[in-house]
Formats: sequence, structure tokens, C-alpha cells
Amino acid sequence: MKPCHLPVVSLSALLLAACGSVSVWPFGESGPSEIRRDPSNATEYRCDGGRKFYVRPIDAGAVWLIAPDREIRLARTGGADSNRYSAGRVALEVSGPTATLVDPPTEFRNCKVPGAEKPAAEPPSKP
Repeated sequence: MKPCHLPVVSLSALLLAACGSVSVWPFGESGPSEIRRDPSNATEYRCDGGRKFYVRPIDAGAVWLIAPDREIRLARTGGADSNRYSAGRVALEVSGPTATLVDPPTEFRNCKVPGAEKPAAEPPSKP
């Protein structure tokens, strides 16, 4: 190798080593990242058997049901204070942090909002 090429090769090696810590990718991190797949503004219900669905209020008399296989608008049945919604054969009953969804032939029973089933604290015992 000619002596005049030595500075160019050394400088190239130094620049390539520095580029290892610099990212020129304009779209954020290039590593694997987890994308949140939960629907926004919706309440998640987890049921027996590892099933889950989401409910999003859309207006005063209806909710949007986001199930694993479809999405459907459910209208409130009963009075204005009712917690029951339906559309055709699909029926949803919400009671606080629990819900039951019937979508024949499937039934989602014992559905709860995650984190809502925290046990009550026991009062301290007196000596």
C-alpha cells in the first residue's frame, strides 16, 4: 500500500466506526416495537375462557361493541337508566365493572374490567 493512501484508509475506518452509533433512518427506532392494538376510548372486558371484547359509548342511547370477529352498534333497551343493549339476537348487559354478552350461540360470561376486581382492604385488628 502506498504511504499516501494510509491517511485516507485510516480516516475511512474512523468514520465508519462512528456511524455505528448514528441512525439515519427517518422513521423512528428501527428495532422491534410493540404496537397497542386496543381500541381507543373503549372499555376492555375479560371473560371466562380467555375471551375478551371492548365497549365504546357512542351516544346517549347506544354503544359500539368491538368483538373478536366483528363490530356492531347496540342500542339501549328499556328506559334511559337501563344498562342493557341489543341489536337483533346480540345482547349486552353491563353492571358496573362486570358484563355479560350473549351472541348466539356464544355467551361471554363473568366478564370484568381488568383491575376493577381489587379486593377490599381488611380493617386492622384491635388488640
